[in-house]
Amino acid sequence: MNKKKAKDLYYVAVKVFLKKEDKLLIFKDGFGNWDLPGGRIRYEEFKKPLGSVIKRKLKEELGGAIKYKIGEPFVFMRHERDEAMPHGPTKARIFAIGYHAEFIGGKVVLASHHTKYEWVPIKTFKPEKYFKSGWLEGTKEFLKIERKNNKVVKKK
Repeated sequence: MNKKKAKDLYYVAVKVFLKKEDKLLIFKDGFGNWDLPGGRIRYEEFKKPLGSVIKRKLKEELGGAIKYKIGEPFVFMRHERDEAMPHGPTKARIFAIGYHAEFIGGKVVLASHHTKYEWVPIKTFKPEKYFKSGWLEGTKEFLKIERKNNKVVKKK
């Protein structure tokens, strides 16, 4: 088969750009990579609204105590990474839909497979020091939009 003309297979995911005032939430996964909240759609979620997938993922990754308001999708990302599989490491390709979200309150409690989180300043954050591949490109696009629209809230 000619790879140049072959159709590609992707996992599909939802990602959340969770803002708290003028900061964005990022976290580190168990492999040492920085990530955004969200993840892949499960087989049984095929017909469910994407909002229910987001709700599940945020509860799994950030705990059930946080409150947030999900906005519209606005960034579309293609991410590639190595993954451990039973037959050996393989490249996983992920198409992700990035959503705006506002943090309302509560305590972030990370899942056991995440090692730390940070609220990074939208105005000065340098994503290339943290992210790779599609998460980097998507975060750059998020920051460009936020900075251009002057949506960064100044502390009083």
